Amino acid sequence: MLHRFPAALVAAGFGLLALAPAAYAQKVVGNAAAGKEKTFMCMGCHGIEGYRTAYPEVYPVPKIGGQQAAYIVNALKEYKSGARWHPSMRAIAGSLSEQDMADLAAYFSQEKNK
Repeated sequence: MLHRFPAALVAAGFGLLALAPAAYAQKVVGNAAAGKEKTFMCMGCHGIEGYRTAYPEVYPVPKIGGQQAAYIVNALKEYKSGARWHPSMRAIAGSLSEQDMADLAAYFSQEKNK
């Protein structure tokens, strides 16, 4: 015997299935050792004492060592989305996955003066 379900009930069921992956999504946890291996793009600017960028305008590049991990991740996400704008940071952040961001943040948050 074939059961007929109301279309609204079927649609609601599929809607819940679409949300299921989000319910099982795990929080990305940073790995400082992995982050250290990913710093090559960061240290060219953030690792030079007193470095000032000349493009698109001259300003001092901040040190990020010791900064809170959540702040670093949020800043990278904002550069990636375009909410913050700097051409170099936009390009670098755009190439990073959420895991890369978490790893870099874990590394830099435990480092001082880098």
